[in-house]
Amino acid sequence: QVQLVESGGGLVQSGGSLRLSCAASGRTFSTMGWFRQAPGKGREFLAAINWSGDSTYYTDSVKGRFTISRDNAKNTVYLQMNSLKPEDTAVYFCAARPYSPYSRDDYFRAAEYGYWGRGTQVTVSS
Repeated sequence: QVQLVESGGGLVQSGGSLRLSCAASGRTFSTMGWFRQAPGKGREFLAAINWSGDSTYYTDSVKGRFTISRDNAKNTVYLQMNSLKPEDTAVYFCAARPYSPYSRDDYFRAAEYGYWGRGTQVTVSS
C-alpha cells in the first residue's frame, strides 16, 4: 500500500520556523513536492524536487524562505520553512509522482502528482 504521511505542522509565531516531513512507503518516487491550501482557496504549489535533489523548484512567494530536500534512504521529503508569515497559514500537503515530468511546467501542476498525503496544519500567529 502506497502512503504519504506528513508531520511537523503546528502553531508558530510570525517570523518563526517549522520543518515538515513527508514519509513515503510502498514505493519510491522520482518527483516529490509540497502544496498548501488555505481556507476558501485552491491548492497552491510551493516546491518540488527531483530524485537526485539537484533540481528544485519554488513558487515566488516562498523563494528564499522555504527549502525542499529529500533523503532517499529514508524515502522522505522535507520542507524547511523559515520567516513564516500569517499568510502561510494553511494545510500543507505532500505530493509525489513515480516518474519525472515531461516538462518543467509539470512540476508546478497539482494534476501531475498522482499520490497525496492527508495534509498537516500550519498556523502562523501574528
